[in-house]
This record gives sequence, structure tokens and C-alpha cells, in this order.
Amino acid sequence: MEHPIKHYITLFKRYLKHERRFSDHTVLNYDIDLRDFESFLIEEGITAIQEVGFSVARRFITYLYKKGLSRSSINRKISALRSFFRFLVGEGFVEDNPFLLISLQRKPKKMPRFLQEEEIAALFDAIDRSTVLGQRNYAIIDLLYGCGLRVSELVNLDLDDILWDLNVLSIHGKGNKERYVPLNDTTKGTLLEYVLKTRPQLAMVSRSNTIAVFLNHRGKRLTTRGVRDILNRVIQEAAGISNLSPHMLRHSFATHLLNHGADIRSVQALLGHESLSTTQIYTHVSRERLKDIYLQAHPHAKEEKDENEGL
Repeated sequence: MEHPIKHYITLFKRYLKHERRFSDHTVLNYDIDLRDFESFLIEEGITAIQEVGFSVARRFITYLYKKGLSRSSINRKISALRSFFRFLVGEGFVEDNPFLLISLQRKPKKMPRFLQEEEIAALFDAIDRSTVLGQRNYAIIDLLYGCGLRVSELVNLDLDDILWDLNVLSIHGKGNKERYVPLNDTTKGTLLEYVLKTRPQLAMVSRSNTIAVFLNHRGKRLTTRGVRDILNRVIQEAAGISNLSPHMLRHSFATHLLNHGADIRSVQALLGHESLSTTQIYTHVSRERLKDIYLQAHPHAKEEKDENEGL
């Protein structure tokens, strides 16, 4: 016996809620995506779920593009329908899953946003180091930029992770993978001053024996949200800089290294990237920078540029 499509959607939602134990919010998102598909089938004059094959699935993707949906939204709907038809196949309602043959839409890679070197200098200059919190904030930004740390790595840093004699940090990154990041002389000096002079003043507030390197104004371990709030306050004082995130400092670290001749394998190791392809996105930014330098500096390139501007 054939049932209307909404009948199968209802069964699938029950399965997600009671067997998969998905949250109400997740089930609602599945419902929205499946109702969109149901509306499309009604427009197509398709009343039985068994009529849905690969050609129908392809037309649905075209329909979504015509509606102006983003690639990420289309991918979400494809994933939802793959799960829906996997359930239908498992229950014996249909024979095949047509959405297994539909490829996810490739998203264009976004170029990482980073600060120019003069903007980094302006950022440091904007920090008032006459206060305890100002000294801490300076050390935070110095470590994010000087060592290319993720914000989670920074807040999880403990005192015994600083290997002073070796001039390195022991970083526990994604998947709890350990890597060693060198401390340059400038960043080491900043960090040493913070640990010896500033941190004890923050630790006295809570009188706890926390081993966290970076503490908040209550003497507790700083959180990732706390770091973002600190950066938001700092950029209010820094002219020409907006929407600064901890990851932008990490992007700046990688880009500036490549701009100054570091090889990509070394940058990959410093960032803790498992795949070289993740690091290679920075080479595009670096190439664009080198192109600008060439156009500004090489005599023949400058002549060509001047001629083009005169057209």
C-alpha cells in the first residue's frame, strides 16, 4: 500500500527522535529540509516516494539552485535526504537511495583573513601596558601571533608546558596531538615577564593553585570566549583594525612566515596541520603579496603598470 510522502517523513522523524535520540532542534532541521523536498515533489506531480529516482534527485538540486540557495544549504539538504532514503531502504519502503549518486557541492575556499605587518605593530601599540590586565593582554596577543597558536591551545596552556631552557612550548593540539613550537626571543621575553610579574598578581585574587598560564581578572583559567572579548576591547583602541579574531592572528603568523621565505613544510609543522593541503591555502596569499611587491619594485613591471594606467 502506497502512503503519502508526509507519512514517511513522520516515520523518519520518529526514528530520529526515539531511536537515534536526536535533539528536537536537529529533528526540526531535518523536517524543514524534507518538507522542501515534499513541496518540490508536489510541483512535479509526484505522489509516491517509490517514484523518486536519480533523475528526480538531479532536478531537485537544479530547483534549489534556481531558488538561490547557497552551496552549504544545498549540501545540508542533500545530507538530510541521503539519511532519509537510507532509512526508507532499511525499512523496505524503497529499493535504492538516489541521493547517494548526488555529489555534495564543492564550496569555494575562502582566503584566510590576516593583518598586515604594520597593522600588527599598531595592535601592539594600542595596548595599555600600565595595568595588570594590559600586560596580560599584551602577552596573549604576542603568543597568538608569535607562535601561531589556536585560541584553545592558548587557554589550555599550563606552566609546565613552557620549556624555558629549550625555548619551546609543548602544545596539545587537535586530537590531543603534541607538537613543539619555538619561542622567539621577543615573545619569550614578554611571556617571562608576564609569568614572573603579572600572573602572580592575578593568581592572588582567587588564592588557588591553578597551573593555567593565562588567568582572568578573578584568577581563574581564561576561556576562549574571554580571549575573544579581550581582542574586541583591544581593537577599539587600535585605529584601522576591525573584526579581529584569534584565528586572524594565527593566519597572520603563517602568512608572514611564508612572505619572509619560510618553507611550507615548516609552517605546516608549526601550525600543527595534519594535511599539507590545509597549509597550502596560505601560499596563495603569499603569492599575491609577492606579485604586489614585484609590480611595485621591478623597473619593467612598473613601466608596464604605468602604461596600463594611462589607457
